[in-house]
Amino acid sequence: MAFRVFLTGGTGYVGSAVLEAALRGGHQVTAIAREPEKVERLTARGATGLLAGLDTPARYLDAALAADVVIHTAIEYSPRGPQLDRELLDRLLPALGAADSAKTFVYTSGIWVIGPAPEPADESVPLAPVQQSAWRVPHEQIVRDATTMSLRTIVVRPGIVYGRARGIVSDMLKDALNGLLRIVGPGTNHWPCVYDRDLGELYVRLAENPEASGIFHANDEADERVADIVDAMASHLSQRPDVRHIPIEEARAKMGPYADALALDQKVRSPRARAMGWTPTLRSVSGNVARLFEEFRNARE
Repeated sequence: MAFRVFLTGGTGYVGSAVLEAALRGGHQVTAIAREPEKVERLTARGATGLLAGLDTPARYLDAALAADVVIHTAIEYSPRGPQLDRELLDRLLPALGAADSAKTFVYTSGIWVIGPAPEPADESVPLAPVQQSAWRVPHEQIVRDATTMSLRTIVVRPGIVYGRARGIVSDMLKDALNGLLRIVGPGTNHWPCVYDRDLGELYVRLAENPEASGIFHANDEADERVADIVDAMASHLSQRPDVRHIPIEEARAKMGPYADALALDQKVRSPRARAMGWTPTLRSVSGNVARLFEEFRNARE
């Protein structure tokens, strides 16, 4: 059954993957973008592009309420980002809950809200977020509390996304090609990762399944150490790049709270996503570096 989907962040990293998956699934997608050229890009990909941003709700609210499923992936990387996110929730959730027809709202959080997880952690783990992601915790709760008889709410916590030419892993691929890879700390910490296409498929699978609600982790469960990811990248190249380990204190001075997020040791499990029939097609970063370098180069052409 095809749905009408309203998508925020349709030209972003996660949103692009969701857009592609929704269109592959035969759904009608209306997606917002803040710049006319990005709206044109959305239209060219098969969506209905709408010129709007998180800070212009008057431009998008009617389109969101007309949809069967609202998927929120947008984030503004500025000090006002958390405020804009909260304002969207405060406007959209009551309106969706009061709608005459059944609605679904899918919210994008992040795996860093669970904090350190040296032992495998599923969706029931108590949260101990790093500063970088602490604001997401109350927002998750707002989404969960908005559930009604007619409004189904879902929170997705993606791991570190990889694929194409965006995100943390792609930045590492770029650094490797430029001859210098940097690791915050010794690199013995584990990152929970997820391939962008697999992540997009999960969002759509959850939207399509009327039984899906609540929290869902999204990662490939490979338990990869950062040092092993870096070594796989370095070993793939004919000229091995230098690898520099940045002490956490130095990283904090340069990056702020983001450094502690990168240094997190997390082993994450996604049993609720797997119970929905979701199985990642790629199972690790280090095992797919040749493919990832190729995707990176193709995406930058």
